Amino acid sequence: MLTIRTATLQDISAVMDVLDAGRGIMLASGNPNQWAAGYPTRDMVLSDISHGYGKVMETAGKVAAYFACIPSPDPTYAIIENGAWLDDEKPYYVVHRIASYPVVHGVFQTMMSYLDGITDNIRIDTHRDNHIMQHNLAKYGFQYCGIIHIASGAERLAYQRLKPLQPTAQ
Repeated sequence: MLTIRTATLQDISAVMDVLDAGRGIMLASGNPNQWAAGYPTRDMVLSDISHGYGKVMETAGKVAAYFACIPSPDPTYAIIENGAWLDDEKPYYVVHRIASYPVVHGVFQTMMSYLDGITDNIRIDTHRDNHIMQHNLAKYGFQYCGIIHIASGAERLAYQRLKPLQPTAQ
């Protein structure tokens, strides 16, 4: 069973190992460019952790996966081309840097259960060659919204998932 907690500075080495494994999964699945040139960097992860955005998933007390869950606004999502966000008014969370070891299963499902507990509006972007991520996004109800450009200028496919609010009991 996977459990999620906020990452700490003591997790940095384990997180970097998980990100290396994620890079290997991308390479093996035909996506060599998304995390090229050492992305995500240690400094990015340290920033995630210092802001409380970094999340680790553990199994049997060991770090098995990582993601960053960042509240809006995300400057790279300010301009979207060839489409539009499903909702451009409500606050949202962005998920970045999702990675796990190849033997770990249920990461996306566990992450989505966690996110459903904190927000009804999620945005994610991915590389055109990341078919694994595109499959998971479709499976969990994300809708393709258009193209955004990351800080380097590279394009990414942008997705959003809005979950309807549940009526409260009166």
